[in-house]
Amino acid sequence: MSGEPWTPGNWSWVTEFIILGFPHVQGVQAYLFVLLLLIYITTVLGNLLIFLVVRLDPRLHTPMYHFVSVLSLLELGYTAATIPKMLSNLLSEEKTISFSGCLLQIYFFHSLGAAECYLLTAMAYDRYLAICQPLHYPTLMTPALCARIAVGCWLGGLAGPVAEISLVSRLPFCGPNHIQHIFCDFPPVLSLACTDTSVNVLVDFVINSCKILATFLLILSSYVQIIRTVLRIPSVAGKTKAFSTCASHLTVVLIFYGSILFMYVRLKKSYSLDYDRALAVIYSVLTPFLNPFIYSLRNKDIKEAVRRQLRRSGILR
Repeated sequence: MSGEPWTPGNWSWVTEFIILGFPHVQGVQAYLFVLLLLIYITTVLGNLLIFLVVRLDPRLHTPMYHFVSVLSLLELGYTAATIPKMLSNLLSEEKTISFSGCLLQIYFFHSLGAAECYLLTAMAYDRYLAICQPLHYPTLMTPALCARIAVGCWLGGLAGPVAEISLVSRLPFCGPNHIQHIFCDFPPVLSLACTDTSVNVLVDFVINSCKILATFLLILSSYVQIIRTVLRIPSVAGKTKAFSTCASHLTVVLIFYGSILFMYVRLKKSYSLDYDRALAVIYSVLTPFLNPFIYSLRNKDIKEAVRRQLRRSGILR
């Protein structure tokens, strides 16, 4: 991700980028637009439904579902940072985004992604307390603590990419301005800089490694303790019930971390464009799309809460 040393000379500053998106689907962009639009609408409606149901149903006012509702709210912002622009680019010939707009897209995408990492870690800790320390759980995981954890996840996420964005904003971009990705992100943008970006790559690697690996290891340690505790439960029914409360969260963790670990925790200057596009689709489109199904179809409490809300509104009898 480095170029020739930059000198003022006759270079012209880049004021906008062109996002190439999916260059191999020129003939089917309209179909891809419809598919992506349907996925986005389903993602928004699904996450909004879970958020509202949890907030409106008193039976779901527990720490676990409090965190599920916050996750749904995060997913709404997370997808709004990238998918609308991806949709417009599929119909547009120019596919341009301003330099400041590109930095804003990177900032919100990474800040909300970081907040999701922290929240998934908090959800793992909540399950650890519920299963491994059930007698102390009500006094430890209080509503006030849940609220502070949620606020902390948001604030920690919003503060996360500030250093990286600050460094990128100072780089000279003098052309070309074609971003080889489906949205603005650090690796493809850094590859366009007219100067050496080794410091940026190193900072990006260190921050992502600390953020992603640390949270993943904390989640892993929580589940190691959970598995040990569950295996000591004598009855099969008890083991099944304990594991069922973790199944949805663990599924989301595996899908989300399985893609971002390969994407961001790496220290190299070259990368496969098609490989990165495929990973980006998984963590930016498919994971938020699947979350409502994972938490509703696999969760009896949420399905029953949805039925109760539909009955109250007169839609279902």
